[in-house]
Amino acid sequence: MAKISSPLALLFIILSSITINHFHVASSKTWCIATLTATNAQLQANINFGCSQGVDCRPIRPGGSCFIPNTLVNHASFVMNSYYQSHGRTNQACSFKNTGTFAATDPSFGKCVYAS
Repeated sequence: MAKISSPLALLFIILSSITINHFHVASSKTWCIATLTATNAQLQANINFGCSQGVDCRPIRPGGSCFIPNTLVNHASFVMNSYYQSHGRTNQACSFKNTGTFAATDPSFGKCVYAS
């Protein structure tokens, strides 16, 4: 049976710890976005709800950093994520009556920056 020297074992433990912590940090960011199956009525309701709950909706208004593309799914996703990030990042804060889903990749684009 092969024996591992103490310095090698210690190095292995340290490198494993760094790697595990790195993966945890990399995977800990999530964003809430609209599902592609949500209807226009549901997306509009999500926008209305989020904006009435203190989400800053100026970025999705004409001239705002997230107005273009001017689609309900993009606007709703921005608002839903802002609500999710400001309300504890819980599953419930991204539910939106089952029209929200999680993204592990930052959905920001151009000047439109999604909170994380």
